[in-house]
Amino acid sequence: MTAYRSIVVGTDGSNSSYVAVERAAALAGDEGATLYIACAYYPTDDRDVAAAADVLKDEAYQVRGSAPTSEILRIAREKAVAAGAANVVEKSVVGEPVESLLSLMKEVEADLLVVGNRGLNTITGRLLGSVPSDVARKSRTDVLIVHTVR
Repeated sequence: MTAYRSIVVGTDGSNSSYVAVERAAALAGDEGATLYIACAYYPTDDRDVAAAADVLKDEAYQVRGSAPTSEILRIAREKAVAAGAANVVEKSVVGEPVESLLSLMKEVEADLLVVGNRGLNTITGRLLGSVPSDVARKSRTDVLIVHTVR
């Protein structure tokens, strides 16, 4: 089997996405691969973020992805290094998560995409799609879906 040279993992700042980061980092460390940690976002103003948080309630962690990503990526980097990744690159990407991850995969010629399974088995995910199911369907390379929530 060919070793992975570059791995992309997506995070939105949720605890479950950090589990995916840790798993990707351990794999990157074992393989000697570069780990690209990506966080997709849309620029928004404070009023839009507050309104979205009111509507989303328990899913409000997603609103943080609309804010500057520096804190999310800092935490993800710390977790990645602690899990064994030696070469970590942080990427903030403006746009929708699925297309942003796939675009980054192409840009860095990644061998593997790692995402958490959050949303995969929800009614919303089944009706509207979810990041893990959409990237698995659209990716032209290997995808590892980490069981981060059951």
